[in-house]
Amino acid sequence: MDPGTLLDKLESGDQELVQKALAEYNQENSQCFFFNAEQREERKKLGELVIKFLNRDLQPSCQMACLETIRILSRDKHALSPFTGRSAIQTLAQYAGLDYSEEMEMPSIPDGESAVEALKGLCNIIYNSVEAQEVAKELRLVCGLARRLKLYNETRSSHESKFFDLRLLFLLTALSVDMRKQLAQELRGVSLLTDALESTLALKWSDIYEVVTDRLAPPLGKEETERVMEILKTLFNITFDISRREVDEEDAALYRHLAAILRHCLLRQCDGEDRTEEFHGHTVNLLVNLPLMCLDVLLTPKVEQGSVEYMGMNMDTVEVLIQFLDRRLDRGHKLRETLTPVLNLLTESSRVHRETRKFLRAKVLPPLRDVKNRPEVGNTLRNKLVRLMTHVDTDVKHCAAEFLFVLCKENVSRFVKYTGYGNAAGLLAARGLLAGGRGEGRYSEDEDTDTEEYREAKPNINPVTGRVEEKQPNPMDGMTEEQKEYEAMKLVNMFDKLSREQIIQPMGVTSDGRLEPLDEAAQKMLQRQESSDLESDSD
Repeated sequence: MDPGTLLDKLESGDQELVQKALAEYNQENSQCFFFNAEQREERKKLGELVIKFLNRDLQPSCQMACLETIRILSRDKHALSPFTGRSAIQTLAQYAGLDYSEEMEMPSIPDGESAVEALKGLCNIIYNSVEAQEVAKELRLVCGLARRLKLYNETRSSHESKFFDLRLLFLLTALSVDMRKQLAQELRGVSLLTDALESTLALKWSDIYEVVTDRLAPPLGKEETERVMEILKTLFNITFDISRREVDEEDAALYRHLAAILRHCLLRQCDGEDRTEEFHGHTVNLLVNLPLMCLDVLLTPKVEQGSVEYMGMNMDTVEVLIQFLDRRLDRGHKLRETLTPVLNLLTESSRVHRETRKFLRAKVLPPLRDVKNRPEVGNTLRNKLVRLMTHVDTDVKHCAAEFLFVLCKENVSRFVKYTGYGNAAGLLAARGLLAGGRGEGRYSEDEDTDTEEYREAKPNINPVTGRVEEKQPNPMDGMTEEQKEYEAMKLVNMFDKLSREQIIQPMGVTSDGRLEPLDEAAQKMLQRQESSDLESDSD
């Protein structure tokens, strides 16, 4: 329908006429996500009229048509002005049942289609408008959502109503630091959302920190999966900084309880591989945020038939994480977003849990047998991770190197053995370990076990490439001493030219294992020599 004709009908004020006109417009534009800039002003005018119309006493069908129109119009972030003011947001919040006041004893629990449409419109508006986010903060929409969330177990709201409540809560906490803090601290959001997570998953507990997980249970339903993922995303928003804070005994118990639920999430399947992958991805992201001291519950469940056991510990969760890592490595898509969380989780868990580190090392760095190929060549987990050590993305490169370094107990010679000095140089330079030694981590002193194949080939392994190299002929064979000296000076002059033109900068390894420009190192050496000469003269 032409926007001009639609505006005329709206201005008539006749409910039946308006409802039919809007229904026709909504049907025509239901799948419209890109809008014509030439009609922007007409769409703004339409939005203003629809919002005003909603403040009248309307029939349910007319309310629904108006709210559907707002949902469609709010997709255009360039024509949001009718919806971002306090009055408009408050009107939509009332229809969604989110209007909040301290005096209100019980929140309204709308379960009609109109409430869901209002929530959808609010989601679009909040997502697209900073001004609307500020208004939402003033109207304390987070408080209204939190208050309603407490009653989900006691009410029979529809999936859509619950889902869009959670989606709006996620958007508010993702886009506003103040609302994030409000939910986390004032409203005790972690406890609130953990209860919602437990309720949605319908959990049963066999011990204080152990969820009953039926391996033969059917996949998690589509609707439950959608709600759980929104909860996980919102929990991630409000817990992003807790690993950097001291937690008291009460908080530690809460985070352990949450970690036990997340363990269950990792062991559950959803309907389809892609859905399961996404579900597990959100679970891993949240686990990274939790204090390391609270992740011990991932290993404490009793070993049962079918469990992966190592050193008497239940390694089901770690096995799922290593498989998840392998799949993410194979996909190779958006590695910083998809790979660094699980790498960080495995790295930090390996630092503090000896059993986890030893299990992972057996999986990722088994005793070395292949010494003919470079460490980065092949399809094993070790090969894939070593390839990432020279990745263009610094974060990805660092995470992969750090994980392997921790599995090697931060022992430089062992790290070089499995990765090659060329691949290891970046991390070693950053740590000041180019001259060898160990990192700062504290680990047991058990020895590395070499295979027969490695012991036999060890004298012929090139430490830079990490493999046995074919012997190359000596290019100086048959040269006289004068010819050798000439070639050496020629090479020195080439390096000198490249250095003077600042194409390269010659570096040396200092006594503390760090790289330093050679001219600075020479200057320091000269100063030390002069100081030593002065001391000798004074004697």
